Amino acid sequence: MTDPGFEPAAADPVAGVRLHPLTPFARGWAAMVGATVVLGQDAVRNADLLQVVLILVAVVAVGLLAGLWTWWFTKYVVDGDDLRVDTGLLFRRTRHIRLSRLQAIDVVQPLVARILGLAELRLEVAGGGAAEGRLAYLAEDKATALRAELLARAAGVRPDAPTAPEDLLVRVPVSAVITSLLLSIWVPLVLIGTTALVVIAIALREPAVIFPAAPVVLAFGTLAWRQLEGAFDFTVAESPDGLRLRHGLLARRSQTVPPGRVQALRIVQPYLWRHRDWVRVQINVAGYAGGGETAQQQTSTLLPVAPRATALAVIGRILPGVDPAAVPLHPAPRRAGRARPIWWRGLAWGADESVFVATKGLIRRQLDVVPHGKTQSVRLTQGPWQRRLGLATMRLDTTPGPVQVEVPHRVVAEARELTETQAARARAGRRGAGPERWMIGTFPDSASGGTPPTG
Repeated sequence: MTDPGFEPAAADPVAGVRLHPLTPFARGWAAMVGATVVLGQDAVRNADLLQVVLILVAVVAVGLLAGLWTWWFTKYVVDGDDLRVDTGLLFRRTRHIRLSRLQAIDVVQPLVARILGLAELRLEVAGGGAAEGRLAYLAEDKATALRAELLARAAGVRPDAPTAPEDLLVRVPVSAVITSLLLSIWVPLVLIGTTALVVIAIALREPAVIFPAAPVVLAFGTLAWRQLEGAFDFTVAESPDGLRLRHGLLARRSQTVPPGRVQALRIVQPYLWRHRDWVRVQINVAGYAGGGETAQQQTSTLLPVAPRATALAVIGRILPGVDPAAVPLHPAPRRAGRARPIWWRGLAWGADESVFVATKGLIRRQLDVVPHGKTQSVRLTQGPWQRRLGLATMRLDTTPGPVQVEVPHRVVAEARELTETQAARARAGRRGAGPERWMIGTFPDSASGGTPPTG
C-alpha cells in the first residue's frame, strides 16, 4: 500500500543510445599517431623494427581501451523537447539540450569518419557555446535520420516526418574555385616572389636564400589549401527548411540555413575577378557560436565564387524581391578624403523599404546588406580626428559574423539623422518580420503539430 503523501519515483523511460562502436578510433587516431611518433623516435633512429611495432601496438591498445571506456559511458536519448547526453564514469555529467532553442544542426564528416562511414552532428543552441551539443560519431544514415527527427521536434511537427525534398540551385565547379584562387592578388604575388627567390638561389648557387621565405610560402600555402578544401564541390540546394549547403574535399560539411536566420550578407568582388564579374557571398547566421576564424569561414560562406547574376538569384531566395545592387547610394562627402585619402571614394550607403546597404573599397569592392528587421542596434561613434573634421561613423550591429556594417566619415548632422532614421526603420522592420524558427510559416499546419516534411 502506498503512503498517500508520497508517489513512487517514475522509472527512466529510455536508458539511452550509445554512439557508433568505431567512435574511439575515429576520435583518437590522431593522438595515437602522435604518441607513436614521439615514443618511437629512438626505435626509428636505431632501425629497430620490432620495437616500433611493439610501441605501435601498445599505443593503439591503450588508446582504444581509453576510448572504449569513454564510449561505453556516453549515451544520448531524445526525451520530449530535450536531447539528453550522459557522459562520464567517476564524474557523471548530464546535459539537457532544449530542442526548442535549436538554431542549426550541421552534419560534419572529417576524412577518417568519411572512410569509416561515420558522421558528427553539431547542434547550435541559442545562448550556447561553440561545443554546446555534439554527437560524434554516428553511422552516416543514422546521423541524417536523427537530424531530421530533432529538426521536426524543434519545429513542433511529427518526429517521424519524412525528409524534405530539395532542388539544386548552384553547383560551383572546381575549375572556378581554382581559378578564383589564382586570380586572388596575393597568390600571384607569392608565386612571383617564390620564383624570383628560386632564380636568385640558382644564379648565386646559394640554396640558403630560399630558407627565409619558407615560413611565408607555407603560411600562404596553408591559407590557399583551406580555401580550396572549404569550397570544393560546393553546392546550394533549396528545401522547405532553408538553403542546404554542402562542401568539402577531405572533410565534408552539410549545413542548412533557414532564410529567417540570415542577419546580414556581404557581396565581395576582388579586383582580378571583375573581368569575369565573379563575386563571393558571405552571411551572418544567427546561432553560430564562433569557434575561430576557420570555423566561422565554414559556416558563413553562402557562395565561395559565382557569377554576379547567380549570386543575386541565390540572395533572392533569402531576401525575396530585394536587389541590393539597385538600392540608390549616397556617396561620402569630399571632407571624408581628409580622414581616408583616396579610399573615401568607395564609401557610400543606401536604403529602401527592405534593406540597408553600405559599400567600401576601390580595388576590392564590398557591398554589405542588412534587412531592417535584423538590425539589433545602431551606434554613432566619433574619434578624435573625426571630431576635428566634423565627421562621425554610424554602425549597425547584428549577430557575430564576418559582416560588420558601418557608414564611416559622414558629416555629423547627416550621421545623427541617419542613426535616428535607421533605428526607426529597424523598429518597423521587426514588427513586420516573419518567423525564424524551423519551417514555421512554411506549411499551414507546421505550428500545430502537422506533418510537413523536415530536413
